[in-house]
Formats: sequence, structure tokens, C-alpha cells
Amino acid sequence: MPDIYRAAASVLVLRPSSSEGYQMLLLHKPRKKDSWQLPQGGVEQGETVPVAALRELQEEAGIIGCRLLGESERVYAYDFPPSFRRFRPDNVKGQRIRYVFAEAPKDATVTVDGKEVDAFLWVDLSQVPLHIHRKEYAELVVSLYEEAMNILRQSMKS
Repeated sequence: MPDIYRAAASVLVLRPSSSEGYQMLLLHKPRKKDSWQLPQGGVEQGETVPVAALRELQEEAGIIGCRLLGESERVYAYDFPPSFRRFRPDNVKGQRIRYVFAEAPKDATVTVDGKEVDAFLWVDLSQVPLHIHRKEYAELVVSLYEEAMNILRQSMKS
């Protein structure tokens, strides 16, 4: 059986901020490396990427009622480290992540379970490099933020 990538969905969640216009949500996974990330998880059979991304957002951060802004054409693929792969009983070698954009309700409350996700932050764009240290992923998050802001600007014009 050949190795495959698991289909995954992620969401860049924005909320209005007084400083830079909008902040984005980062979640912290309890691990040594690459612990801060956007909400994400696997796409289950029969789900679309937007449905999976919003489900993962609810499961990982407890946020519901977001306004879906759009979907990115960007795809981020990566291989699992060998130490993680040893514990997988399947032929999944990594993930291929698709992205959507959403705006959280003003009164949205973030709730994490303390196990899969142990902390969260709302960050300004300038704070991304302070929390996301893998250069390739940090650059992706910045470009996704810029893409989301373009979508927001377009929606305000119409």
C-alpha cells in the first residue's frame, strides 16, 4: 500500500482589533516543536473543506457562529516526523492542508480542552514570528492573513 497524505482543513479566524484592524487566532498544541498553529484537523468522509475547518474550530476552540469569508487556493503539505509516524498504524505519511477564512462573532469565547489544545492567543500580524518559528509556516500564515484581508476589503466595497 503506497504512502498517502491525509486531507486536512484549517481556518484562519479573524476578529476586529483596535490595533491593526484584525487579529487572528492561534492555538497551542502541547508539544516541544511547532506548537502554535491555526486551528486544523482531518477532513472526514463526506465533508467539504469549509465544513471540516469550521468543525475543527468548534472542537479545538469552542467557537461557533463564524462568518465564512472564503477559501484559499493555497495548499500546505508536510511529512510527519519519523518519531510520530512510528505510532501510526496506517500508510499516512503526512498532511495536505487546505485553508478557509472566517470572521468570529464579536462576542466569541474561546474554550480549549487543555489536552489536545492547551492555550490560545489572538495575535496581530506583527506577532506571528514571535509564536510560529518554522519559517515556511510563518510565511504561509502571513500570506493567508493578507489574502483574508483582501477578501474582507472586497466584501466591504460591495
